[in-house]
Amino acid sequence: MIRNGGQLLVDCLIALGARKGFGVPGESYLAVLDALHDTGGKLDFVLCRNEGGAAFMAAAWGKLTRSPGICFVTRGPGVTNASIGIHTAMQDSAPMLIFVGQVGTDMKGREAFQEIDFAAVFGTMAKWAVEIDHVDRIPEILARAWKTAVTGRPGPVVIALPEDMLTSMTEVGPITGPSDIREPSPDAATISDVTAHLHASKRPLILMGGCNWTDEGTSALQAFAEASDIPVIAAFRYQDQFDNFSPVFAGEAGVGMPPHARRLMSEADTILAINVRFGEMTTDAYTLLEVPEPRQKLIHVHASDAEIGKIYVPVLGVQAGPNAFAKALSPVQGGWADWRAQARADFEASLDCPPQPSPVDMGAVMRHLWEVLPDDVILTNGAGNFAVWPNKFYQFGPKARLLAPQSGAMGYGLPAAIAARVAYPDRMALCFAGDGDFQMNLQELATAAQAGAQPIVLILNNGIYGTIRAHQERHYPARVSGTNMVSPDFAMLARSYGFHGERVERTEDFAAAFERACASGTGAVLDLVISEEALTPRRTLSQMREAALAAQGQP
Repeated sequence: MIRNGGQLLVDCLIALGARKGFGVPGESYLAVLDALHDTGGKLDFVLCRNEGGAAFMAAAWGKLTRSPGICFVTRGPGVTNASIGIHTAMQDSAPMLIFVGQVGTDMKGREAFQEIDFAAVFGTMAKWAVEIDHVDRIPEILARAWKTAVTGRPGPVVIALPEDMLTSMTEVGPITGPSDIREPSPDAATISDVTAHLHASKRPLILMGGCNWTDEGTSALQAFAEASDIPVIAAFRYQDQFDNFSPVFAGEAGVGMPPHARRLMSEADTILAINVRFGEMTTDAYTLLEVPEPRQKLIHVHASDAEIGKIYVPVLGVQAGPNAFAKALSPVQGGWADWRAQARADFEASLDCPPQPSPVDMGAVMRHLWEVLPDDVILTNGAGNFAVWPNKFYQFGPKARLLAPQSGAMGYGLPAAIAARVAYPDRMALCFAGDGDFQMNLQELATAAQAGAQPIVLILNNGIYGTIRAHQERHYPARVSGTNMVSPDFAMLARSYGFHGERVERTEDFAAAFERACASGTGAVLDLVISEEALTPRRTLSQMREAALAAQGQP
C-alpha cells in the first residue's frame, strides 16, 4: 500500500495504542489532520483552544493512564505555547508525545516562517527531541519515541514533522505494535540487602512517588508496608498513588509540608525511596537530606540509573521498576511500632483545620466533599495557595486520583480535568482553581463542551494572586504591588459556554449548589467567595504581615 507520511504516522500511532490526541490545527501538519479524518474513531482528535491547554491535557492523560498523551501543534508559536505542557510532563515524569509541524526540509536553517531549532529549544526540556527527516523512518522513530516516553523515568518526547516529509509517498508499512518492555527487577541478593538495612533501622520510612505504578505494584507496596509496620509518605503531589486510609500512610512531602512530614523525613534513620525524583519540594529545598551524603541511610530505587545518585549518594542504589521491586519485597520486623503509630496519628491530626475567616469556609467545604464525592473521583488543580485544599485536606482511597503539576504551572487544573473526562467519561472530574489560575486556560471550557467532557470546577475566588501576595507580605509587608485582580463574572462566563454556573457567597449554601452542579449534566463552575485573609489554613494574611513588620522592627 502506498500512503503519505501523514497517513503512515497516524497508522503507526493507532498500532502503538493511541486512541485520543489533543491539539490545535496548523497548516504545517495538514496531512496528519487529513489522515485523522479516515480513522473511523480509532484515533480521535480533541480540538483545543490553545496549544498550552492541549499540551496540559496530553500531559495529564499520560499521568492518569500511564500511556503517552498525544498532542498535535504547529511550529513556532504553536509549539512555544505548548512548551508549558512539555515542561510539566517532564517534571511530572509523565509519558507524552508531542508532534509539531515543521518548515519544509528545503527551507531549514534560513529562519523561515515560524521556524525554530527543535533540538536547541527542547533538548533540555524534553526527554528526547527529534525531527523525522525522511518518510520511511516514521515507524522507526515512532517506535523509539513511544519506548522512550514510557520506560526508565517516563517523560515527554518532541517530534518535529517537516511539511514535505508528511506529504511524501512511501511503500513502508506501519509498525505492528509497541514493544513489550518489562521493568528491570531486583535480584534476590539486592532484596536481602534492602531487608538487612531496614531490619537494622530504628525509624525506617518509605518515600514513594511517580505515576507509573500499577494496581498490583501499589497493592504489593501497601501489603509490605503494613506487614512491616513502616510509615509511608508520598513525594510531592503523588499521594494518590497510595491508599491514604491505610494505617501506615502518613502524608505528603511537598509544598506547604506539614510539620509532621518534615519531622518524619528529618528524623528517619533509613529512607527507602521508591520511584522518586528528589525535587526541591519533596526535600524542602534540599534541607531535609544533606547534599550529597544524607545523614539518613538512603536506599534509592528507580528504573532510571540517571536518577540514582543524581543529587544524593545512597548507601544502596537499586535500578528497578517500582512495581517489580514492590512485588519482590518480603516483610521485615523491627521495634518501630510507636514510630509508625505516631506518624499516622500526626497525619490524621493534620487533616483538621480551624474555622476559616471567609464567607465560604474551605475547611467546611472539604468536609462536605469527603462525604459526597465518589470513591473513584479525579481531583485536579493548577498552582496557587488554593491547592492546599485538595492536596492536604482530602484523603485519596485506592480508586481516587490526583492530577496536579509538580512544575507548579498555573492553568493546569482545567485542562487536566477535561483530559480526565475524555479518558474516563463515567467518572467525576473535580477541578480546584484559583481566580488567577482559572483565567490562564478558561477558554478550554469550549473544548470540554465540544468534546462532551465537562468537569465540575470550583473557583476559589479571593481577588488576588494569593501565593505571590503571601511572599510579598513576608518580604515586603504592607507594600502591595501587582497582586490585586479584577475578574469577570465567572458564573455568567460559565453559562456562556453552556455550563451550569453559580456564585456561592456563604458556606451554608455550598452543599446545595454542589448538588445542583452534579445534577446539571452540563458540567459546572461554582464561583466561591473567599476572603483574602484566608490565604492559608492556619495563618491569615494579616498575621503574615504583622509578623514580617515585627521582624523588621516596624509597628
